[in-house]
Amino acid sequence: MLQQSESLTRAVPRLTLVPGLAILLTVVGFNLLGEALRDAVDPKG
Repeated sequence: MLQQSESLTRAVPRLTLVPGLAILLTVVGFNLLGEALRDAVDPKG
């Protein structure tokens, strides 16, 4: 979605906001999930 709106980014920058936030939230979610799993499996570390 970001790649498709690349040509319009300069004219309407808000087009990248929703897909960018979706990518950000996905990455942060996987990061938090990974940390929680690590803590559950190895509570010492």
